[in-house]
Amino acid sequence: MPQISSRIQAIRIAFSTVLLAICFWGSLLGISPVAQALPSFKISDLSYEECPDIAKYEGLTTSWGGGDAKCVMIHGKAKNETNKLIVNADVFGRIYDANGNSLMENRGRLGGIDEVPPGITDFEIRISVPEEQSFPLRLEKFKGSGFTGRVRR
Repeated sequence: MPQISSRIQAIRIAFSTVLLAICFWGSLLGISPVAQALPSFKISDLSYEECPDIAKYEGLTTSWGGGDAKCVMIHGKAKNETNKLIVNADVFGRIYDANGNSLMENRGRLGGIDEVPPGITDFEIRISVPEEQSFPLRLEKFKGSGFTGRVRR
Protein backbone atom coordinates (compact mmCIF):
# COMPACT_ATOMS: atom_id res chain seq x y z
CA MET A 1 0.00 0.00 0.00
CA PRO A 2 2.79 2.52 0.72
CA GLN A 3 4.10 2.01 -2.83
CA ILE A 4 0.77 3.10 -4.35
CA SER A 5 0.62 6.34 -2.37
CA SER A 6 4.25 7.15 -3.25
CA ARG A 7 3.43 6.57 -6.94
CA ILE A 8 0.43 8.89 -6.70
CA GLN A 9 2.65 11.47 -5.00
CA ALA A 10 5.25 11.14 -7.79
CA ILE A 11 2.54 11.57 -10.46
CA ARG A 12 1.21 14.68 -8.69
CA ILE A 13 4.69 16.20 -8.54
CA ALA A 14 5.35 15.40 -12.21
CA PHE A 15 1.98 16.86 -13.27
CA SER A 16 2.57 20.04 -11.24
CA THR A 17 6.05 20.44 -12.71
CA VAL A 18 4.76 20.10 -16.28
CA LEU A 19 1.93 22.54 -15.60
CA LEU A 20 4.32 25.13 -14.15
CA ALA A 21 6.69 24.69 -17.10
CA ILE A 22 3.85 25.27 -19.58
CA CYS A 23 2.76 28.43 -17.74
CA PHE A 24 6.36 29.70 -17.55
CA TRP A 25 7.17 29.13 -21.22
CA GLY A 26 3.76 30.44 -22.30
CA SER A 27 4.35 33.70 -20.47
CA LEU A 28 7.83 34.05 -21.99
CA LEU A 29 6.44 33.55 -25.48
CA GLY A 30 3.73 36.13 -24.89
CA ILE A 31 0.90 33.62 -24.98
CA SER A 32 -1.95 34.96 -22.90
CA PRO A 33 -5.74 35.05 -23.06
CA VAL A 34 -5.65 38.80 -23.80
CA ALA A 35 -3.32 38.37 -26.76
CA GLN A 36 -5.54 35.68 -28.23
CA ALA A 37 -8.70 37.75 -27.92
CA LEU A 38 -7.77 40.92 -29.79
CA PRO A 39 -10.94 42.31 -31.35
CA SER A 40 -10.59 43.47 -34.93
CA PHE A 41 -12.70 46.02 -36.75
CA LYS A 42 -13.39 47.06 -40.32
CA ILE A 43 -12.25 50.32 -41.85
CA SER A 44 -14.12 52.02 -44.69
CA ASP A 45 -14.72 55.35 -46.45
CA LEU A 46 -11.01 56.10 -46.73
CA SER A 47 -9.78 59.42 -48.06
CA TYR A 48 -6.71 61.59 -47.63
CA GLU A 49 -5.60 65.20 -47.92
CA GLU A 50 -2.32 67.02 -47.58
CA CYS A 51 -1.92 68.71 -44.22
CA PRO A 52 -2.58 72.45 -44.01
CA ASP A 53 0.39 74.80 -44.38
CA ILE A 54 1.01 75.52 -40.73
CA ALA A 55 4.25 75.48 -38.76
CA LYS A 56 3.30 72.25 -37.00
CA TYR A 57 3.58 70.30 -40.28
CA GLU A 58 6.56 72.09 -41.87
CA GLY A 59 10.08 70.69 -42.13
CA LEU A 60 9.07 67.03 -42.01
CA THR A 61 11.56 64.36 -42.97
CA THR A 62 11.14 60.65 -43.55
CA SER A 63 12.29 58.30 -40.81
CA TRP A 64 13.84 55.88 -43.30
CA GLY A 65 16.14 58.23 -45.19
CA GLY A 66 15.96 61.71 -43.78
CA GLY A 67 14.64 63.12 -47.07
CA ASP A 68 12.00 65.82 -47.30
CA ALA A 69 8.44 64.64 -46.75
CA LYS A 70 4.88 65.81 -47.22
CA CYS A 71 2.38 65.55 -44.40
CA VAL A 72 -0.78 63.61 -45.30
CA MET A 73 -3.89 63.09 -43.17
CA ILE A 74 -5.82 59.86 -43.77
CA HIS A 75 -9.51 59.93 -42.83
CA GLY A 76 -11.86 56.99 -42.49
CA LYS A 77 -14.55 55.22 -40.53
CA ALA A 78 -13.89 52.40 -38.05
CA LYS A 79 -16.76 49.94 -37.58
CA ASN A 80 -16.74 48.18 -34.20
CA GLU A 81 -19.26 45.34 -34.39
CA THR A 82 -18.63 44.16 -30.82
CA ASN A 83 -20.60 45.46 -27.88
CA LYS A 84 -17.39 46.51 -26.12
CA LEU A 85 -15.17 49.57 -26.27
CA ILE A 86 -11.94 48.85 -28.16
CA VAL A 87 -8.95 50.81 -26.86
CA ASN A 88 -5.37 51.35 -28.03
CA ALA A 89 -6.32 50.22 -31.52
CA ASP A 90 -3.78 49.88 -34.31
CA VAL A 91 -4.57 50.71 -37.95
CA PHE A 92 -2.95 48.58 -40.64
CA GLY A 93 -3.00 49.00 -44.39
CA ARG A 94 -1.10 49.47 -47.63
CA ILE A 95 -0.47 52.78 -49.38
CA TYR A 96 0.69 53.02 -53.00
CA ASP A 97 1.67 56.04 -55.10
CA ALA A 98 0.39 56.80 -58.62
CA ASN A 99 2.98 54.41 -60.11
CA GLY A 100 2.01 51.50 -57.86
CA ASN A 101 5.06 51.84 -55.60
CA SER A 102 4.53 51.01 -51.93
CA LEU A 103 5.05 54.02 -49.69
CA MET A 104 5.86 52.01 -46.57
CA GLU A 105 7.34 48.78 -47.86
CA ASN A 106 8.28 47.21 -44.54
CA ARG A 107 5.55 48.69 -42.42
CA GLY A 108 1.96 47.52 -42.12
CA ARG A 109 1.00 49.54 -39.03
CA LEU A 110 0.18 53.09 -40.05
CA GLY A 111 -1.15 54.62 -36.86
CA GLY A 112 -3.44 54.25 -33.90
CA ILE A 113 -6.86 55.16 -32.56
CA ASP A 114 -7.24 55.69 -28.80
CA GLU A 115 -10.85 54.48 -28.57
CA VAL A 116 -13.29 52.79 -30.95
CA PRO A 117 -16.73 52.57 -29.28
CA PRO A 118 -19.38 50.16 -30.59
CA GLY A 119 -20.77 51.37 -33.90
CA ILE A 120 -19.09 53.61 -36.48
CA THR A 121 -16.39 56.10 -35.48
CA ASP A 122 -14.60 58.70 -37.62
CA PHE A 123 -10.81 58.71 -37.31
CA GLU A 124 -7.77 60.37 -38.82
CA ILE A 125 -4.09 59.48 -38.78
CA ARG A 126 -1.10 61.48 -39.99
CA ILE A 127 1.63 59.97 -42.15
CA SER A 128 4.75 61.36 -43.81
CA VAL A 129 5.09 60.73 -47.54
CA PRO A 130 8.47 61.18 -49.28
CA GLU A 131 8.47 64.34 -51.39
CA GLU A 132 9.34 62.42 -54.58
CA GLN A 133 6.30 60.07 -54.37
CA SER A 134 3.70 60.84 -57.02
CA PHE A 135 0.04 61.45 -56.22
CA PRO A 136 -2.76 60.32 -56.20
CA LEU A 137 -2.30 57.73 -53.47
CA ARG A 138 -4.11 54.38 -53.32
CA LEU A 139 -5.22 53.23 -49.86
CA GLU A 140 -5.79 49.46 -49.71
CA LYS A 141 -6.48 46.61 -47.29
CA PHE A 142 -7.05 48.79 -44.25
CA LYS A 143 -8.13 47.08 -41.02
CA GLY A 144 -7.74 47.58 -37.31
CA SER A 145 -7.36 45.70 -34.05
CA GLY A 146 -7.11 46.68 -30.41
CA PHE A 147 -7.91 45.65 -26.86
CA THR A 148 -11.10 45.52 -24.81
CA GLY A 149 -9.31 46.55 -21.61
CA ARG A 150 -6.71 49.14 -20.71
CA VAL A 151 -3.13 48.26 -21.59
CA ARG A 152 0.06 50.14 -20.93
CA ARG A 153 1.87 51.55 -23.95
